Amino acid sequence: MSKFLKLVAGTTLATSLIAAPVWAEKFGLGRAALPEEIAAWDKDVAPDGTGLPAGSGDVLTGEEVFADNCAICHGDFAEGVDNWPKLAGGDGTLADKDPLKTVGSYWPYLSTTWDYVNRSMPFGSAQTMSTDDVYAIVAYILYSNDLVDEDFVLSDENFLDVEMPNAGGFIIDDRETSEAHFWKPEPCMKNCKDTVEITMRAAVLDVTPDEGGTQEATTPAEEAAAAPTPAEEAPVAEAALDPEAVKKGEKVFKKCKACHQVGDTAKNKTGPTLNGIVGASVGARDGFKYSKPMKALADSGAVWSEEELAAFLAKPKKYLKGTKMSFVGLKKETDIVAVTTYLKSFQE
Repeated sequence: MSKFLKLVAGTTLATSLIAAPVWAEKFGLGRAALPEEIAAWDKDVAPDGTGLPAGSGDVLTGEEVFADNCAICHGDFAEGVDNWPKLAGGDGTLADKDPLKTVGSYWPYLSTTWDYVNRSMPFGSAQTMSTDDVYAIVAYILYSNDLVDEDFVLSDENFLDVEMPNAGGFIIDDRETSEAHFWKPEPCMKNCKDTVEITMRAAVLDVTPDEGGTQEATTPAEEAAAAPTPAEEAPVAEAALDPEAVKKGEKVFKKCKACHQVGDTAKNKTGPTLNGIVGASVGARDGFKYSKPMKALADSGAVWSEEELAAFLAKPKKYLKGTKMSFVGLKKETDIVAVTTYLKSFQE
């Protein structure tokens, strides 16, 4: 009798092992998997699209499905929440000391995105979404990275038409030949080096929870004292606002509500309140801690005129490099006009 069976002799486990009615191959346990059981696990998608199921999904549907299933961790605009992964942004940062690796900036194949969402998301409820919903979510992630337009529809038929920006940023793994000279028949297991020295340390990993630390919080009074003297506000037109434009702007503003508030009960959130923003000085909202680039813009005496606000809303990160605003921007000029009109309806 083996040592294992001696240890468990007389127990139910030992009896079940000895008396098991099914003996599969050389291990003597279980049975071979059925083809349909293997198919249930065989969900991988290759870079050339092999393994993709038939289906399709558009950006606007993806925005809704993403909001319901993904935004709690990845943010409404795929910008990431706390230390959960950012899925959008990072364009042109791969050569930086601290690059932002996202679907748009780093991933070489769209199949990786589709496969991971289909297998593993949403967190805690993996593989509960329909094939079309997965296509829609991937389409929205592409849109969040400025890779497709808002009317784009992703399907198994046009999947390979999408070009990922970093597709050429990877090389074939040739270590089997290029590093063969490092290999030894028997690996060294002890006393392999005379001394061990730490030559580098991890830096800027952004994984340590912020519990106050050594960074002193700035009080509203200190923020107000440090803020530049507001420039003379640009006049806002007194003409009556178009009710239809205000209504449309309210709908567009839903893209902004995750970070900004307007109205009598508005409070600073991730972003500042936007009451009276049209014509106001940049960075002058009391009680909100602005980024350094925004403070610098404020120091220059900049004002949120309709023209400047439109330029910022179209491409925030292009308008002000280093801004904390993660929203990729409004694609349509009509949406920018509508949301500006809506904001005009909320004065200080």
